[in-house]
Amino acid sequence: MLRSWAAHWLMFALVCRAVAQYSSDLCSWRGSGLSHETHRRDVEQVYLRCSQGSLEWLYPTGAIIINLRPNTEPSSGRMADVHVCIKPQTFSQGSHVYLEHRGDLRLLLSDKDQAQGEVRCFSMKEGALFVEAIPQTDISRKITAFQYELVPSQGPGAHMYPYLRQGSVTCKPCSDQEVLMAVCTSDFAGSGIFREVMPGTNQHLVVVVTLHRLFHQKSGLFVWGGARGRAWSGRVNVPAPCIVQPGEHEYLLIGSVHFGEAWLSCAPRYKDFLKMYIEAVNAGTNPCHIDTD
Repeated sequence: MLRSWAAHWLMFALVCRAVAQYSSDLCSWRGSGLSHETHRRDVEQVYLRCSQGSLEWLYPTGAIIINLRPNTEPSSGRMADVHVCIKPQTFSQGSHVYLEHRGDLRLLLSDKDQAQGEVRCFSMKEGALFVEAIPQTDISRKITAFQYELVPSQGPGAHMYPYLRQGSVTCKPCSDQEVLMAVCTSDFAGSGIFREVMPGTNQHLVVVVTLHRLFHQKSGLFVWGGARGRAWSGRVNVPAPCIVQPGEHEYLLIGSVHFGEAWLSCAPRYKDFLKMYIEAVNAGTNPCHIDTD
């Protein structure tokens, strides 16, 4: 019932009245439904061309269509390999979020779902985001707000991010070639130990780690200090099906950052990594230089 009513509303709105208001920021958009409150069936087009950003819609009325595109040359093959992940703010309310493809709507997040703040992902080829305000007499305290990211569905560790493939996470180790490339291109890479496994969600566990070496990191995930001030400490998310054994074994920890949190991609034993890295250096096939001393 909800879907069919929204689809009818979308077609009516697109035919009768469409408003194109472009955001000056290519990554994020902030707008207000008060700009067209007298035309509650307006559909506003929003175009964003960044790998990540945010949307904040105050006093939602009518609807907005959010067109997300990576800031690269257009290619149908590349588009098929990119997923969009959105994470609503826990205070977000006042709208339903759909996927719109050729006039067909599929519910992605209901108004009530958004309070949980859970991530939802979908392939970019599935369509654009259609955010529909819930008709109501009082909109003074309603704000629809979420963050978004464009996430490649291929590459080292993509199989470890549970929101890309619901219920089909695989914990297979990365190949030697994937490890060597990931240590150069990942959002963080370092060597250390798993300290403690903490409760997370049905999707993932939270693991406390101590890093003795930090090759590089993004967004200040790991803090200098730890044991006697000679290590880096932080937390990484690990998919729930994967087994993590805290202890003294040293691992190479590689991963990506999603919505400000670290997600583990590859974790070979550090001594195994050193062996493959030295062999690659001797063969001249290492994609970058890592200071392993």
